[in-house]
Amino acid sequence: MAHRKSSFVAIALKLYIFSLMSFACECFTRPLRSNFRPGYQTITSCDVSSFPTTSTNTHALLDDGDLIAADDSMDSTSTGQRILDLSVPALGALLIDPLLTIADTAFVGRYSESSNELAGMGSAAALLTFSFYLFNFLCTATTPLISLKRSSGREAEALATGGQALSLALVLGGILSIGLIALRQPLLSVMGTSISGPAANGYAIDFLTMRAIAAPAVFCISASTGILRGYLDTKTPIVILVLANLVNLGLDIALIGYGGMGPAGAAIATTTAEWISALLFLSVLSGRIPSVDGQLGRKDKNTLVVTPALAVPPWSEVKPLVVASSSVFFRSLSLQLSLSAAAAFAARGGETLPGGAASSISAHQIAIQLWVLCSFISDALAAASQGLVADGLGRNDQDDVKDVSTTVLRYSAVLGIILASLLQIGYSTGFLLDFFTSDEGTQAALSEILTIIVLAQPLNSIVFAADGVLQGAAEFTYQAKSMFLSAGTAAITFAFLQGLDFTDTLVDVWIALITLQLMRGLTSAVKIIDKKGPIRLLSSSTSSPSSDSSS
Repeated sequence: MAHRKSSFVAIALKLYIFSLMSFACECFTRPLRSNFRPGYQTITSCDVSSFPTTSTNTHALLDDGDLIAADDSMDSTSTGQRILDLSVPALGALLIDPLLTIADTAFVGRYSESSNELAGMGSAAALLTFSFYLFNFLCTATTPLISLKRSSGREAEALATGGQALSLALVLGGILSIGLIALRQPLLSVMGTSISGPAANGYAIDFLTMRAIAAPAVFCISASTGILRGYLDTKTPIVILVLANLVNLGLDIALIGYGGMGPAGAAIATTTAEWISALLFLSVLSGRIPSVDGQLGRKDKNTLVVTPALAVPPWSEVKPLVVASSSVFFRSLSLQLSLSAAAAFAARGGETLPGGAASSISAHQIAIQLWVLCSFISDALAAASQGLVADGLGRNDQDDVKDVSTTVLRYSAVLGIILASLLQIGYSTGFLLDFFTSDEGTQAALSEILTIIVLAQPLNSIVFAADGVLQGAAEFTYQAKSMFLSAGTAAITFAFLQGLDFTDTLVDVWIALITLQLMRGLTSAVKIIDKKGPIRLLSSSTSSPSSDSSS
């Protein structure tokens, strides 16, 4: 009876989260979007072959088949409101999955009779996060490349880049899906399931196998989101993800609440929702169903469309995407190796905890979910800065680039303080501990690291905002190098702390992760204020960047 009550509590929480997010996004985005269209007017013809191929401050756009000169000036909307126009709906889209994943974690954790279910799900989830995030370049690299080409008048190139990104997403997703399923046991052993026990390993196998099937869908969603952001449309993704996650919610109730399938039920629900999302995204981009905002999706018979490229394009056309993607891939690889190593070492922790290693990895899984939630909130500002910085660079408007960058960084600092305050309230009242688990060993382990997570939120928020600014400037190679440096510093910090043998391994893991974030922030700051860089935040010069880094 107690388990059934816990299930309905989790279901009620999901419904509350869903309703609150839908209401908030509707309230915020309706007034913000009413008059703003940064840097371009609506295109009502798809004859992109006649677009100019050189960058100018006056955009040539099509209106009923004729070329017209768009207004050179930006809308009177303030920079802050322009950022909110993009970041608020982006926040909704970014938050849906982690919020529901947190609810899934709480659902599985409270419905299970031991920590094995959550431990197995945690190890498999860490591996999947590592694998999927490696390919986040499908969104990160695509957004600024498309935005830069679009704002500089190269519409045909922008659409072609979108098609290349979709093709790459489907191919890479299929390869990853096969690899994860074929190598699932050795990969999970590396993640620590051989230590946490056979029961936890069994749950991990079930969860990983089902979730791996969604790899092509996940990559397609990522590429599609990047394409839409490149056209400054962050509202369509949230609508699609809300619809898909209604399915996820219903399947969670049926499979976990009533079917007792635990982690396997959560994996089936999530995989189904992700495939529905991917199909809806492809339908919007191909013009089969309308988008919520922007230039893509069926508005009339002449709408712009993006479909996967069926033929291999010439190297000169695909080079910008490949070069940018490669840099982002290696950057993501370095970060995810660090996070996966953290999960693996967390599974070897718990030396002083009642539940041992199982409690340590369970606490780490909960902490990571909280960290991801806060990171996704912060990433909404990064999503806005990606598109707006690239848009400003495409128009050769250095003043606007600096204004957007400064405003985003200020907003991120305030956001970080708010997130830290909310987490501290949840920790002080005991809500965070009781919500996720009733296991005493897991609660004890979580208590050791929550203070670290709370204190790191302002830094975390600023780091993500700075990432978005540099990604908008297509500084992918620099970011890859800085990530290698940051990961190396974090590894040295962890080894030093382990040598001191002063705290539990789990605490050492999280101190090392904060060190990684600190180095990311410092290296980003160096580039953003560099007088020879694309942003030149502290420079009084208003001259334009000398080159298009994506060309």
